[in-house]
Amino acid sequence: MTSNTSVMFDRFGDVANLELRSFESGPVPDGHVRVDITVAGLNPVDWQIVESRDLAEAFGITTPAGFGNDFAGVITETGSSVTKWRVGDRVYGGARGAALATSMVLHENHRSLHSTPNAISDRSAGVLDIAGRTASAVADALAVRSGETVLVGAAGGGVGSVLVQLLVRAGARVIGSGSLESADFIRSLGAVPVEYGSNLERDVRVATTGPVAAAADLHGVATAKAALALGVPPHRIVTIESDTPPAGILAVNGSDAQVGSLSKLIDLISAGGLFVHIAAVYPLDRFQQAIAHQRSRHVKGKIAIEIR
Repeated sequence: MTSNTSVMFDRFGDVANLELRSFESGPVPDGHVRVDITVAGLNPVDWQIVESRDLAEAFGITTPAGFGNDFAGVITETGSSVTKWRVGDRVYGGARGAALATSMVLHENHRSLHSTPNAISDRSAGVLDIAGRTASAVADALAVRSGETVLVGAAGGGVGSVLVQLLVRAGARVIGSGSLESADFIRSLGAVPVEYGSNLERDVRVATTGPVAAAADLHGVATAKAALALGVPPHRIVTIESDTPPAGILAVNGSDAQVGSLSKLIDLISAGGLFVHIAAVYPLDRFQQAIAHQRSRHVKGKIAIEIR
Protein backbone atom coordinates (compact mmCIF):
# COMPACT_ATOMS: atom_id res chain seq x y z
CA MET A 1 0.00 0.00 0.00
CA THR A 2 1.13 3.55 -0.81
CA SER A 3 0.04 6.64 1.09
CA ASN A 4 -1.36 9.41 -1.11
CA THR A 5 -2.67 12.91 -0.51
CA SER A 6 -4.92 14.50 -3.13
CA VAL A 7 -7.04 17.63 -3.63
CA MET A 8 -10.59 16.35 -4.12
CA PHE A 9 -14.23 17.46 -4.15
CA ASP A 10 -17.64 15.81 -3.80
CA ARG A 11 -19.95 18.64 -4.91
CA PHE A 12 -19.93 20.98 -7.89
CA GLY A 13 -20.42 24.71 -7.55
CA ASP A 14 -17.67 26.24 -5.43
CA VAL A 15 -13.90 25.79 -5.16
CA ALA A 16 -14.41 26.02 -1.39
CA ASN A 17 -15.59 22.41 -1.71
CA LEU A 18 -12.02 21.37 -2.54
CA GLU A 19 -10.12 19.69 0.28
CA LEU A 20 -6.97 17.69 0.92
CA ARG A 21 -7.60 14.00 1.58
CA SER A 22 -5.16 11.27 2.50
CA PHE A 23 -5.73 7.62 1.70
CA GLU A 24 -3.91 4.39 0.95
CA SER A 25 -3.67 3.28 -2.68
CA GLY A 26 -3.18 -0.32 -3.72
CA PRO A 27 -0.69 -1.97 -6.05
CA VAL A 28 -0.14 -0.56 -9.54
CA PRO A 29 -2.29 -2.50 -12.05
CA ASP A 30 -0.81 -4.36 -14.98
CA GLY A 31 0.23 -1.98 -17.76
CA HIS A 32 0.22 1.08 -15.49
CA VAL A 33 2.80 3.25 -13.74
CA ARG A 34 2.80 5.24 -10.53
CA VAL A 35 4.01 8.83 -10.86
CA ASP A 36 5.16 10.70 -7.77
CA ILE A 37 4.25 14.28 -8.60
CA THR A 38 6.76 17.02 -7.91
CA VAL A 39 5.05 20.01 -9.56
CA ALA A 40 1.50 20.73 -10.70
CA GLY A 41 0.34 23.73 -12.72
CA LEU A 42 -2.97 25.60 -12.53
CA ASN A 43 -5.29 26.59 -15.41
CA PRO A 44 -8.67 28.38 -15.50
CA VAL A 45 -10.40 25.21 -16.71
CA ASP A 46 -9.41 23.47 -13.45
CA TRP A 47 -11.66 25.60 -11.27
CA GLN A 48 -14.24 26.04 -14.04
CA ILE A 49 -14.77 22.26 -13.90
CA VAL A 50 -15.47 22.46 -10.16
CA GLU A 51 -18.01 25.23 -10.75
CA SER A 52 -19.81 23.57 -13.68
CA ARG A 53 -21.24 20.06 -13.67
CA ASP A 54 -21.88 20.35 -17.42
CA LEU A 55 -18.26 21.21 -18.16
CA ALA A 56 -17.07 18.42 -15.89
CA GLU A 57 -19.28 15.91 -17.69
CA ALA A 58 -17.88 17.11 -21.03
CA PHE A 59 -14.47 16.07 -19.74
CA GLY A 60 -15.80 12.80 -18.34
CA ILE A 61 -15.40 13.86 -14.71
CA THR A 62 -17.87 12.75 -12.04
CA THR A 63 -17.69 13.16 -8.28
CA PRO A 64 -15.88 12.33 -6.13
CA ALA A 65 -13.11 13.77 -8.27
CA GLY A 66 -9.57 15.02 -8.06
CA PHE A 67 -8.35 18.39 -9.25
CA GLY A 68 -5.86 19.83 -11.73
CA ASN A 69 -4.28 18.68 -14.97
CA ASP A 70 -0.67 19.78 -15.57
CA PHE A 71 2.07 17.85 -13.79
CA ALA A 72 5.70 16.79 -13.68
CA GLY A 73 7.19 14.02 -11.59
CA VAL A 74 9.05 10.74 -11.51
CA ILE A 75 7.95 7.15 -12.04
CA THR A 76 8.32 5.22 -8.79
CA GLU A 77 6.52 1.96 -9.60
CA THR A 78 5.57 0.01 -12.72
CA GLY A 79 2.98 -2.69 -13.18
CA SER A 80 3.80 -6.02 -14.72
CA SER A 81 4.34 -6.04 -18.51
CA VAL A 82 5.29 -2.33 -18.61
CA THR A 83 8.13 -1.84 -21.08
CA LYS A 84 7.83 1.83 -22.03
CA TRP A 85 8.91 3.26 -18.68
CA ARG A 86 11.32 2.44 -15.88
CA VAL A 87 11.43 3.41 -12.21
CA GLY A 88 13.30 6.72 -11.98
CA ASP A 89 12.14 8.11 -15.32
CA ARG A 90 11.21 11.80 -15.16
CA VAL A 91 7.88 12.53 -16.83
CA TYR A 92 5.47 15.40 -17.46
CA GLY A 93 2.10 15.93 -19.11
CA GLY A 94 -1.57 16.27 -18.26
CA ALA A 95 -4.06 14.13 -16.37
CA ARG A 96 -7.48 15.72 -16.03
CA GLY A 97 -8.76 15.75 -12.46
CA ALA A 98 -5.66 14.16 -10.94
CA ALA A 99 -2.60 16.41 -10.90
CA LEU A 100 -2.83 18.05 -7.47
CA ALA A 101 -1.78 14.97 -5.54
CA THR A 102 1.34 13.40 -4.15
CA SER A 103 1.04 10.56 -6.66
CA MET A 104 -1.21 9.13 -9.33
CA VAL A 105 -1.49 6.01 -11.46
CA LEU A 106 -1.64 6.23 -15.25
CA HIS A 107 -1.62 3.73 -18.08
CA GLU A 108 1.85 3.45 -19.58
CA ASN A 109 0.43 4.65 -22.93
CA HIS A 110 -1.54 7.56 -21.45
CA ARG A 111 -1.87 10.08 -24.29
CA SER A 112 -0.26 12.89 -22.29
CA LEU A 113 2.57 11.15 -20.47
CA HIS A 114 5.92 12.35 -21.82
CA SER A 115 9.57 11.99 -20.94
CA THR A 116 11.13 15.09 -19.35
CA PRO A 117 14.51 16.00 -20.88
CA ASN A 118 17.39 16.48 -18.48
CA ALA A 119 17.70 20.13 -19.51
CA ILE A 120 14.13 20.95 -18.44
CA SER A 121 13.16 21.68 -14.82
CA ASP A 122 10.06 20.11 -13.29
CA ARG A 123 8.70 23.62 -12.73
CA SER A 124 8.78 24.40 -16.44
CA ALA A 125 7.51 21.01 -17.56
CA GLY A 126 4.88 20.78 -14.84
CA VAL A 127 2.91 23.84 -15.97
CA LEU A 128 3.10 23.33 -19.72
CA ASP A 129 0.41 20.88 -20.85
CA ILE A 130 -2.75 22.97 -21.29
CA ALA A 131 -1.13 26.36 -21.95
CA GLY A 132 1.42 24.84 -24.32
CA ARG A 133 -1.08 22.83 -26.33
CA THR A 134 -3.50 25.76 -26.51
CA ALA A 135 -0.85 28.27 -27.57
CA SER A 136 0.38 25.86 -30.24
CA ALA A 137 -3.15 25.30 -31.56
CA VAL A 138 -3.82 29.04 -31.71
CA ALA A 139 -0.53 29.71 -33.48
CA ASP A 140 -1.35 27.04 -36.06
CA ALA A 141 -4.85 28.46 -36.59
CA LEU A 142 -3.52 31.99 -37.08
CA ALA A 143 -0.91 30.80 -39.61
CA VAL A 144 0.94 34.10 -39.46
CA ARG A 145 3.41 35.12 -42.12
CA SER A 146 6.63 36.95 -41.42
CA GLY A 147 6.06 40.69 -41.25
CA GLU A 148 2.37 40.51 -40.33
CA THR A 149 1.03 42.39 -37.33
CA VAL A 150 -0.94 40.27 -34.85
CA LEU A 151 -3.02 41.42 -31.87
CA VAL A 152 -3.01 39.12 -28.83
CA GLY A 153 -5.43 39.73 -25.96
CA ALA A 154 -4.34 38.66 -22.45
CA ALA A 155 -0.80 38.45 -23.80
CA GLY A 156 0.83 38.09 -20.39
CA GLY A 157 -1.15 35.09 -19.18
CA GLY A 158 -0.25 31.42 -19.26
CA VAL A 159 -1.35 30.84 -22.86
CA GLY A 160 -0.53 34.34 -24.05
CA SER A 161 3.06 34.35 -22.81
CA VAL A 162 3.79 31.19 -24.81
CA LEU A 163 1.79 32.28 -27.86
CA VAL A 164 3.49 35.66 -28.14
CA GLN A 165 6.90 33.99 -28.20
CA LEU A 166 5.78 31.56 -30.91
CA LEU A 167 4.40 34.38 -33.05
CA VAL A 168 7.55 36.48 -32.64
CA ARG A 169 9.64 33.46 -33.65
CA ALA A 170 7.48 33.20 -36.78
CA GLY A 171 8.44 36.76 -37.71
CA ALA A 172 5.22 38.50 -36.68
CA ARG A 173 5.02 41.94 -35.09
CA VAL A 174 2.90 41.31 -32.01
CA ILE A 175 0.77 43.83 -30.16
CA GLY A 176 -0.17 42.38 -26.78
CA SER A 177 -2.92 43.71 -24.53
CA GLY A 178 -2.84 43.48 -20.76
CA SER A 179 -2.85 45.54 -17.60
CA LEU A 180 -0.51 48.48 -17.11
CA GLU A 181 1.33 46.38 -14.52
CA SER A 182 2.03 43.68 -17.09
CA ALA A 183 3.39 46.02 -19.78
CA ASP A 184 7.07 45.36 -19.03
CA PHE A 185 6.50 41.61 -18.94
CA ILE A 186 4.65 41.68 -22.28
CA ARG A 187 7.48 43.73 -23.73
CA SER A 188 10.00 41.15 -22.49
CA LEU A 189 8.17 38.52 -24.56
CA GLY A 190 8.86 40.53 -27.71
CA ALA A 191 5.48 42.26 -28.06
CA VAL A 192 4.38 45.90 -28.08
CA PRO A 193 2.19 46.31 -24.97
CA VAL A 194 -1.17 48.11 -24.98
CA GLU A 195 -3.67 48.39 -22.15
CA TYR A 196 -6.82 46.29 -22.39
CA GLY A 197 -10.18 48.02 -21.96
CA SER A 198 -12.62 50.26 -23.80
CA ASN A 199 -9.85 52.13 -25.65
CA LEU A 200 -8.18 49.00 -27.04
CA GLU A 201 -9.05 49.69 -30.68
CA ARG A 202 -7.75 53.26 -30.45
CA ASP A 203 -4.55 52.22 -28.67
CA VAL A 204 -3.80 49.52 -31.23
CA ARG A 205 -4.17 52.06 -34.04
CA VAL A 206 -1.66 54.26 -32.23
CA ALA A 207 0.73 51.34 -31.71
CA THR A 208 0.96 50.36 -35.39
CA THR A 209 1.14 52.21 -38.68
CA GLY A 210 -0.03 49.31 -40.82
CA PRO A 211 -2.97 46.92 -40.85
CA VAL A 212 -3.54 44.26 -38.21
CA ALA A 213 -3.61 40.94 -40.07
CA ALA A 214 -4.75 38.54 -37.36
CA ALA A 215 -5.78 38.40 -33.72
CA ALA A 216 -6.08 36.00 -30.80
CA ASP A 217 -8.50 36.64 -27.95
CA LEU A 218 -7.45 34.59 -24.94
CA HIS A 219 -10.08 35.87 -22.49
CA GLY A 220 -13.65 36.63 -23.52
CA VAL A 221 -14.41 38.40 -26.83
CA ALA A 222 -13.44 42.06 -26.28
CA THR A 223 -10.18 41.68 -28.22
CA ALA A 224 -11.99 39.79 -30.99
CA LYS A 225 -14.51 42.63 -31.34
CA ALA A 226 -11.72 45.20 -31.40
CA ALA A 227 -9.97 43.17 -34.11
CA LEU A 228 -13.12 43.17 -36.23
CA ALA A 229 -13.35 46.95 -35.83
CA LEU A 230 -9.72 47.16 -36.94
CA GLY A 231 -10.60 45.34 -40.15
CA VAL A 232 -9.20 41.90 -39.34
CA PRO A 233 -11.04 39.22 -41.37
CA PRO A 234 -13.14 37.00 -39.05
CA HIS A 235 -11.42 33.82 -40.26
CA ARG A 236 -8.12 35.20 -38.98
CA ILE A 237 -9.41 35.85 -35.45
CA VAL A 238 -9.20 33.09 -32.84
CA THR A 239 -10.85 32.80 -29.42
CA ILE A 240 -10.27 30.16 -26.76
CA GLU A 241 -12.79 30.86 -23.99
CA SER A 242 -16.02 32.02 -25.61
CA ASP A 243 -18.95 29.67 -26.18
CA THR A 244 -20.51 32.21 -28.55
CA PRO A 245 -17.76 34.00 -30.50
CA PRO A 246 -18.79 36.58 -33.14
CA ALA A 247 -19.81 35.08 -36.47
CA GLY A 248 -17.01 33.66 -38.57
CA ILE A 249 -14.41 33.72 -35.77
CA LEU A 250 -12.54 30.50 -34.98
CA ALA A 251 -12.93 28.83 -31.58
CA VAL A 252 -9.82 26.83 -30.67
CA ASN A 253 -8.64 24.92 -27.60
CA GLY A 254 -5.83 22.63 -26.56
CA SER A 255 -7.48 19.55 -28.01
CA ASP A 256 -6.88 21.07 -31.46
CA ALA A 257 -3.11 20.97 -31.02
CA GLN A 258 -1.15 18.85 -33.43
CA VAL A 259 0.43 15.63 -32.24
CA GLY A 260 3.91 16.40 -30.99
CA SER A 261 3.22 20.05 -30.22
CA LEU A 262 4.40 19.73 -26.61
CA SER A 263 7.58 17.99 -27.66
CA LYS A 264 8.34 20.88 -30.03
CA LEU A 265 7.84 23.36 -27.20
CA ILE A 266 10.05 21.33 -24.89
CA ASP A 267 12.76 21.30 -27.58
CA LEU A 268 12.50 25.09 -27.87
CA ILE A 269 12.79 25.49 -24.11
CA SER A 270 15.80 23.17 -24.04
CA ALA A 271 17.48 25.22 -26.75
CA GLY A 272 16.77 28.51 -25.01
CA GLY A 273 14.34 29.63 -27.71
CA LEU A 274 11.32 29.86 -25.41
CA PHE A 275 10.85 30.36 -21.68
CA VAL A 276 8.02 29.54 -19.29
CA HIS A 277 7.57 32.27 -16.70
CA ILE A 278 6.54 31.05 -13.26
CA ALA A 279 4.75 33.92 -11.50
CA ALA A 280 4.44 32.19 -8.12
CA VAL A 281 5.07 28.86 -6.43
CA TYR A 282 2.86 27.47 -3.64
CA PRO A 283 3.10 24.35 -1.47
CA LEU A 284 0.31 21.79 -1.76
CA ASP A 285 -1.28 22.76 1.56
CA ARG A 286 -1.77 26.31 0.22
CA PHE A 287 -3.62 25.20 -2.91
CA GLN A 288 -6.61 27.45 -2.11
CA GLN A 289 -4.38 30.55 -2.09
CA ALA A 290 -2.86 29.37 -5.38
CA ILE A 291 -6.31 29.00 -6.93
CA ALA A 292 -7.36 32.45 -5.70
CA HIS A 293 -4.21 33.93 -7.22
CA GLN A 294 -4.82 32.19 -10.52
CA ARG A 295 -8.47 33.25 -10.57
CA SER A 296 -7.47 36.90 -10.21
CA ARG A 297 -6.61 36.85 -13.94
CA HIS A 298 -3.61 39.07 -13.26
CA VAL A 299 -0.97 36.36 -13.35
CA LYS A 300 2.11 36.90 -15.50
CA GLY A 301 2.75 33.44 -16.95
CA LYS A 302 1.96 30.41 -14.81
CA ILE A 303 1.41 29.37 -11.19
CA ALA A 304 3.12 26.23 -9.94
CA ILE A 305 2.32 24.09 -6.92
CA GLU A 306 5.26 22.17 -5.54
CA ILE A 307 4.10 18.81 -4.25
CA ARG A 308 7.48 17.55 -2.98
